[in-house]
Amino acid sequence: MTARRLVLLRHGQTAWNKARRVQGQLDAELDDTGRRQAAEVAPLIAELAPVVLWSSDSVRARDTAAYVAKETGLDPTYDARLREYYLAERQGLTHDEYAALAPEEFAEFRLGDFDVVPGGERAGEVADRMSAALGELLVTLAPGETAVAVSHGAAIRDAVPALLGWQAARRSSLHGLDNCGWVELDQHDAGAPLRLRAYNRVAPR
Repeated sequence: MTARRLVLLRHGQTAWNKARRVQGQLDAELDDTGRRQAAEVAPLIAELAPVVLWSSDSVRARDTAAYVAKETGLDPTYDARLREYYLAERQGLTHDEYAALAPEEFAEFRLGDFDVVPGGERAGEVADRMSAALGELLVTLAPGETAVAVSHGAAIRDAVPALLGWQAARRSSLHGLDNCGWVELDQHDAGAPLRLRAYNRVAPR
């Protein structure tokens, strides 16, 4: 039986990314570089022949999904479960500001441990909501079909181990995705484990 394929695409660069400012669930539009990245990656995603396109409802993800929609002819479905981590009062801080405010916490944050953020969303919560949304997306596919979900770097990074059935501690072995980097997962039979085909693919630069 031909495998179902799930493609998880990170949004393009924003001015906040460039300024090293913590975005979390605050909205920021793509900058010129981000729009170029989205325009370059969209035809590559279209070559995978997706039949369905979902996206986080955050502006930067919606903007990126619009480029994919143009190339594929698909209408995006927006789902809040595909958002980035909620990072409470750390959202909006530059990395320098964060480091000055809470240096030990920031050091852990930079290593990918977002659980240290006071009042923020925990990795297990993000993995659970992402997995629920992506599981629903996957079951819409017939054998051999491909779905695309546009989301966010840390949310995708921490969803992948959950989707693969890895122990939660193994998420620390994955880097966050580049802007407009994507992950490919496949499933050979309904209900079978997902398998990792590719991680952090990017358009030629």
